[in-house]
Amino acid sequence: MPAGTLYRGREGMWSWVAHRVTGVLIFFFLFVHVLDTALVRVSPEAYDEVVATYKTPIVALLEYGLVAAILFHALNGLRVIAVDFWSKGPRYQKQMLWSVVGIWVVLMAGAVYPVLGHAARELFGS
Repeated sequence: MPAGTLYRGREGMWSWVAHRVTGVLIFFFLFVHVLDTALVRVSPEAYDEVVATYKTPIVALLEYGLVAAILFHALNGLRVIAVDFWSKGPRYQKQMLWSVVGIWVVLMAGAVYPVLGHAARELFGS
């Protein structure tokens, strides 16, 4: 690896990659959301059909993934702000990343029932 390379395959690089990937995923969700909402003006029946597909267990898993992406992107964004604007931020970026991951895991565990509860009831009954 050339001398002076900023990213060397460590935590900083992987958080950078994850931040970009989650940002792109969130963008595509918003794009699809705008398209399906605009469908109500074209054909309310088609809109109702699309919304009905959103109530399936597979889409519930995708929603859980969306929650995961948004939550990680938000928490990591706060970490990036701290690294950029706090004088000691670069020194503690690794610890802050692991703190972000820990908080993310706890919050994602707490999101399992609210996001996936409907899918579980649909698959396994009440």
